Amino acid sequence: MKPLRTGARFALVAAALTALFAAGTLTAAADPSVSSAQASATAGCGQNPTLTSGNHTIQSGGTSRSFILDVPSGYDRDRPHRLVFGFHWWGGTAQDVATGQAVESGTYAYYGLKRLAGDSTIFVAPQGLDNAWANNGGEDIAFVDAMLALVEGGLCVDTSQRFSLGFSYGGAMSYSLACSRPDVFRAIAPYGSPGFVSGCDGGTAPVAVFAAHGTTDNFTDGISQRDRFVANNGCTAQSTPAPPSGSRTHITTEFAGCSADHPVVWASFDEGHIQAPRDGASGDGADSWLPGETWDFFNRFDPESPGETTPPEETTGPPPTGSGCTAEIDIVNDWGSGWQGALLITAGSDTVNGWTLTWTWPGGQGISSHWNAVVSTSGTTVTAADDGWNATVRAGQTVEAWGFVGTGSAATPAVTCTAG
Repeated sequence: MKPLRTGARFALVAAALTALFAAGTLTAAADPSVSSAQASATAGCGQNPTLTSGNHTIQSGGTSRSFILDVPSGYDRDRPHRLVFGFHWWGGTAQDVATGQAVESGTYAYYGLKRLAGDSTIFVAPQGLDNAWANNGGEDIAFVDAMLALVEGGLCVDTSQRFSLGFSYGGAMSYSLACSRPDVFRAIAPYGSPGFVSGCDGGTAPVAVFAAHGTTDNFTDGISQRDRFVANNGCTAQSTPAPPSGSRTHITTEFAGCSADHPVVWASFDEGHIQAPRDGASGDGADSWLPGETWDFFNRFDPESPGETTPPEETTGPPPTGSGCTAEIDIVNDWGSGWQGALLITAGSDTVNGWTLTWTWPGGQGISSHWNAVVSTSGTTVTAADDGWNATVRAGQTVEAWGFVGTGSAATPAVTCTAG
């Protein structure tokens, strides 16, 4: 993380920008350095807010541009808030994002993140020109710069907690921000992005990415965009598993070897071009798994939640006796011709730093693909070891350590866990 830039100079610049916008005299894009992630809090902190929830219009590049702002009901002017931009798809609108009406009004507002955010987050839903994000001549990036200057001058924002997400064209716009403003946005979450259609000016600096893509939705384009940041972030290139056709399941894979604080996570799901996939069902739905996984990813970068920096779903349960570990197979999905299993590991009274699992199939089962573990088989015996980045399980914690697609009938044989 870069050193903090504080003091009167930053506050005066941000306040001046806010005044110019309010007067309608500033029409060009703001200097992106004004809103860089070098400061932990903005000029709006400690002041009475000058912006409220609702529709707002500003001038950017000589054009009137609009956005919807959502300020939490429990907004605290003395506490820096997370800031999330939600970009609409081609043909969609800011209103669609702000209300979630494309899936289920209210429940899916801001791609389902608003209901998870409580009072922690300020949301922005920008409106694209012609309901798209062509970013001709960088006009949409300039629009984002202008919104940042206005919002951060009038509200208390944590500049180390800026995020962007969007579906389809909105996903492409999020990639464009990662390319052109890597020092501004902490992480992005593009869903079903059709390619770098909004441009990718720069595009060589690391930015944390959580990307989700349907296997029948121009899948190779999604992989290509993802792999740019696999390279930028110094991650180890790898083939990622995809759920079997007809399974209506998803597989989430985290790349190993990424630079500190710049993970890349890839969620592939057995569906097409949709924004809210559901395990076990086709089409968009408010019960999608995607908002929760996205929110968990963004939470990794919350300085007040250091425990979220390790990937995967942790729960507290009764620890096994002693300082070792226990494990079990959880059947995530069973579609008849195959099934998906997850390995849950629970640490004992001491933190586990490295684990090996073994079990024997009861009859005819096998593993067709797996992720996040080093797996070998000998006859009916399976041995799996941690993949390095997921070697640590804190004392008394249960984590979903890795997963696989199984063949034969679903089974949960006893698993032996060896720590170290």
